[in-house]
Amino acid sequence: MAMEAHRNSTHFILLGLITHPACPSLIFAIIFSIFVVAVTANVTMILLIHGDPHLHTPMYFLLSQLSLMDTVYICVTVPKMLQDLLSKEKTISFLGCAFQIFFYLTLIGGEFFLLGLMAYDRYVAVCRPLRYPLLMSRRVCMLMVVGSWVGGSLDGFMLTPVTMSFPYCGPREINHFFCEIPAVLKLSCTDTSLYETLMYACCVLMVLIPLSVISVSYTRILITVHRMNSAEGRRKAFTTCSSHIMVVSIFYGAAFYTNVLPHSYHTPEKDKVVSAFYTILTPMLNPLIYSLRNRDVTEALRKALGRCSSSWRIRAQDTSQKY
Repeated sequence: MAMEAHRNSTHFILLGLITHPACPSLIFAIIFSIFVVAVTANVTMILLIHGDPHLHTPMYFLLSQLSLMDTVYICVTVPKMLQDLLSKEKTISFLGCAFQIFFYLTLIGGEFFLLGLMAYDRYVAVCRPLRYPLLMSRRVCMLMVVGSWVGGSLDGFMLTPVTMSFPYCGPREINHFFCEIPAVLKLSCTDTSLYETLMYACCVLMVLIPLSVISVSYTRILITVHRMNSAEGRRKAFTTCSSHIMVVSIFYGAAFYTNVLPHSYHTPEKDKVVSAFYTILTPMLNPLIYSLRNRDVTEALRKALGRCSSSWRIRAQDTSQKY
């Protein structure tokens, strides 16, 4: 009877990043601070790129989409995590769990493809500069962005219904801070080994296809840079690619562990730490890396702050004159 009740239950229980934290208020403060910085930095990046005409280029258009994905990505998992840190009931509904899985898969897959296409953009800029306006036209950029979102959503549409169709029983306690598929499947009453094998193959392809594009693009870039006679040209090429390389290294390093390494290398504790890294820290680091290492972005930010400062001074003067 109890088993049947568990099967018919419409919710799961998230055990959290740390199952029994000694100081949940401190963890809440740290994660909330990271969340605020990440959302603020990404939204600022989007507004700067769309508001400054100097940033209306294919590279920054793709970067704005990366910031958009990061913003939605961190908002899918972290608010629920913060709520659970302050709540005794750490439940999540069946639909809420499906919602997290779908958007997690869509955004992760979308970033895989987008980072690969951003590497292609850098390849065209360095190796085919004369054909850049044609190869990276507005239409091509829109197709890249739509392709990234659609490619990621296909992963979500394929895996989410299958994952949620399995019968789940027992205490339904997910040893994680959000509904990640491997953690959810451990609660299934049936054998999911075949599905896990197929999902593993799918995830490997999702990682390796964009990674191949990135590897080929940067191999060609390195060959082209090596042949350059101008030291200034080399410096400019490395500057324009270094930020993207750092973001790719961080994102794909965590993704490789999660999606490519066999299950024998995984433990619940390691999985939660790695997931926390790329669901919480990576969305914060990406805009900071691009803004701190990019003169165009820092100059656009300086101009925007200058305009805001001037606007506030004018308003203050108008207010003082009225009174």
